[in-house]
Amino acid sequence: MTSGSIIYEGEDVTNQRRKRNSAYNRDIQMIFQDSHSAMNPRKRVQDIIAEPIRNFLNLSPQEEKKRIIELLEIVGMSEEALVKYPHEFSGGQKQRLGIARAVACNPKMIIADEPVSALDLSVQAQVLNFMKDIQTEYGLSYLFISHDLGVVRHMCDDISIMYKGRFVEAGTKADIFDDPRHIYTNRLLSAIPNIEPETRLERKIQRQQVEALYKADSHKYYDEEGKVYPLKELSATHRVAMMGNEKGDA
Repeated sequence: MTSGSIIYEGEDVTNQRRKRNSAYNRDIQMIFQDSHSAMNPRKRVQDIIAEPIRNFLNLSPQEEKKRIIELLEIVGMSEEALVKYPHEFSGGQKQRLGIARAVACNPKMIIADEPVSALDLSVQAQVLNFMKDIQTEYGLSYLFISHDLGVVRHMCDDISIMYKGRFVEAGTKADIFDDPRHIYTNRLLSAIPNIEPETRLERKIQRQQVEALYKADSHKYYDEEGKVYPLKELSATHRVAMMGNEKGDA
């Protein structure tokens, strides 16, 4: 899937040559999967976080430094980090610095691309909680991209499931986790690991049932060329890709 468009505030910005300080660049910021590669190793933390501030906010040097210190405090780091380089921090700390940089210029939305996939589970929880706190503090919207449905369940209110570059199901958290309709959504949910022995057996049986259903009923969801059908409305919040007037009984 290599085509499409990006509509921002009613305007297609996909192929626009935007100015460096445009509203779009200011309003939409990014948290990257690889926090190490996302930072210039030759710059100190103060200059890394200051970059969006200098691009989009008209602050004096004193105001800029105060803003950076506030951001560090929000993500649980001290003023001592200002003079350090990225290699002096752990993976979790670098991701927190990435979060601080992303919110530095007061964006409206942050795109978070697998922001905790490279972190240990205990560190993942810390970073995700920081993200939720910052969302509340700044009134942000997140476009959160992840293969980990446990993380998705913790972070997201509305969820869209993609398969081969196309949406196959979209709905609220309750729609997706309590009433999944598309076979691919069921396959993802059945693959969630669980350490309880009885549950593991139940999961194995569920996966086998889902795979059998997929082989028997895949025509409901994909045409003869394997393309995904358009999304059809099941309720005011729940949509699923399927043929005809099927009601998604997967």
